[in-house]
Amino acid sequence: MVFIRIWIGVLFVFSGTQKLLSPYQNFLYVIQNYQVLSHPFDVAVSIVLPWIELILGVFVILGLWTHWALRGLLILVTIFMGVVGQAIIRNLPIKDCGCFGEGFSFPLPVTLLFDGVLWIYIAFLMIRLERTIQFSVDQHYFRKKN
Repeated sequence: MVFIRIWIGVLFVFSGTQKLLSPYQNFLYVIQNYQVLSHPFDVAVSIVLPWIELILGVFVILGLWTHWALRGLLILVTIFMGVVGQAIIRNLPIKDCGCFGEGFSFPLPVTLLFDGVLWIYIAFLMIRLERTIQFSVDQHYFRKKN
């Protein structure tokens, strides 16, 4: 459980960091390709989303407010699946997802499959929260409380 928690956290830290290290316009272009948001919402998302991914990823790695951080990631992944799914259904000419900034990318069907597996892992971690918080900040808090 701990390995999965840390792996998911690292994945989101990597994703957020890759987007933050390049100009926000690069990620803005990716968001605009999905044709879901209008201006200025697309600009706001391109600036804020990488920070959310980074912060939630760090929280999951540390096991800090783990339940809430996992819940946030589950919501994000659900949204990602909806956005990618609608792009596939609409047959938008998007060659790669832009999920990890310029780090690496996948075709949309692979992205949807990857997000589906990620969603299952996150949901599983939430269901098994007591084991998920082993070796975490939360575990120390819960021990003191009980």
